[in-house]
Amino acid sequence: MNTIYFDATASDDERRQRLYDGQIFVYSPRPGSRALCQLVRGLIESELGTIDPKLAESHLSAEDYLAVDAKVKQLFRDRPETQTLVQSLLADLGCDLDKTYFEIPQVRMVPQKGYLPGGEGLVHDPHRDTWYAAPMCQINWWIPVYEFESESAMAFHPHYWKQPVKNSSSQFNDLKTDLRELPDLEAIEIEPEIRVVCPVGGVILFSGAQMHSAVPNTSGYSRYSLDMRTVHHDEIVSNGGAANIDSYSTTALLKDFLNGAALKPLPEDIIAQQRKVCV
Repeated sequence: MNTIYFDATASDDERRQRLYDGQIFVYSPRPGSRALCQLVRGLIESELGTIDPKLAESHLSAEDYLAVDAKVKQLFRDRPETQTLVQSLLADLGCDLDKTYFEIPQVRMVPQKGYLPGGEGLVHDPHRDTWYAAPMCQINWWIPVYEFESESAMAFHPHYWKQPVKNSSSQFNDLKTDLRELPDLEAIEIEPEIRVVCPVGGVILFSGAQMHSAVPNTSGYSRYSLDMRTVHHDEIVSNGGAANIDSYSTTALLKDFLNGAALKPLPEDIIAQQRKVCV
């Protein structure tokens, strides 16, 4: 991991290979990402009324704030235009919709006061998504919904791109395991870390094998973002993607991915053959 590409003109095939090599891509706001942010902001602000969303946890009880957060997440998932806007974003960034599969984006919030009951908004320690039964070809998309600063950003930990970490990710072969639980880890050195700050609607792309975390939010404002994940058909079939250096969850969760063109899930036989192998 040694490069952050900004508004790169690389094809999707070239971009995915570089992502699997540990690089990071950052894009200026696109029409599709702006529209997704506008949709989320409209839902949040409708629920909060006159309360500033970035200060909402100071005006509401934890229970009321969590209720708003849960409702917004569900409304966003259920809105028919959400999938259409994702298709627009994928096209904006040159993805082949016939071969790209995506999960519905998740609305995330990182509170200014730590975490709230139930683990919502928990500051996530360094981890790889691949520890949680994500396929090795998963690409993560991260989009800020409101302005944010380095003090509430996401961090990447480049030291660990090729450095394995002892962990208990094999527990996630049992799909009944709570995916919010972090596998038992050896001690991780936070530094050096890289934080990327981009405008509302900007897009950060990185491999699901990338070590990353949500930094402790000391900005004084809640952070809202969208997380989305994509996979490519050819790499699912060929078991391609980033090298697996320390993920022992051999199962790959793919049932929620939808085709970018037809909006249909991956065929069951393709899902069944996807298995990760640790090198």
